[in-house]
Amino acid sequence: MAVSPLRKEQKAHQDSGLAARRAIRAGTHRGPTAGLAPGNVQGNLAILPQALAADFLRFCQLNPKPCPLIGTSAPGDPRVPDLGEDLDIRTDLPRYRVWKNGELVAEPQDIRDFWRDDLVSFVIGCSFSFEEALTAEGIELRHITRGCNVPMYRTSIATQEAGPFRGPMVVSMRPMTPRDAIRAVQITTRFPSVHGAPVHIGKPEMIGIKDVMKPDYGDAVEVRDNELPVFWACGVTPQSVIATVKPEFCITHYPGSMLVTDRRNTEFAIL
Repeated sequence: MAVSPLRKEQKAHQDSGLAARRAIRAGTHRGPTAGLAPGNVQGNLAILPQALAADFLRFCQLNPKPCPLIGTSAPGDPRVPDLGEDLDIRTDLPRYRVWKNGELVAEPQDIRDFWRDDLVSFVIGCSFSFEEALTAEGIELRHITRGCNVPMYRTSIATQEAGPFRGPMVVSMRPMTPRDAIRAVQITTRFPSVHGAPVHIGKPEMIGIKDVMKPDYGDAVEVRDNELPVFWACGVTPQSVIATVKPEFCITHYPGSMLVTDRRNTEFAIL
């Protein structure tokens, strides 16, 4: 029986995500994952002991802008079957961050030596998904043009508490002309599962950012005289929350080093 063109396309995208994960697992790709497996959803990662999992799940549900949850694992299971074939959360990100009592203790390239039977993985939607839609409309994204990581900042915007989880929202910033900023709002509103529309435009001091050229994570990019800084809620928020909560143990992704999934960006868009 002939395979339909749609099935062939779906298989090609699945193979693209799988190939990216295997390249990362083999160590042939290191560094940021932006641009890998175009069209496939990438995810931020938070891994916590089972004792904290229910509270963190509730935290994500209460804070869907910075923490749009797209996948979870069973305790001790490194697989997330809903997000990809042959996916191993311990090896398939280029770089991780390991935290103990709120302190960063390691940034390994795989976490098999840190794995425990009580760990639960949470995969959170990433702005890379809506970036594809922005570039398709001809909107320049300076961090992509420069080949660097998007700048990210801790803000004065509070998240809603759930159990011990609380702390400031982290935002990512993309400079745009006013015209492009308006179009970007229209486009990203269609992607509520990957942060949705911006949370703030212009005047960074109004959300507690003193200097856009000194990001807390990622790399600084120029904001030109004819541009506004446009800020989106960011999936690095759990890392700022971890610094506040200080759990005895947890693992996150290294900023910019995401989990490449088999899911398609279009699956998460409201068309």
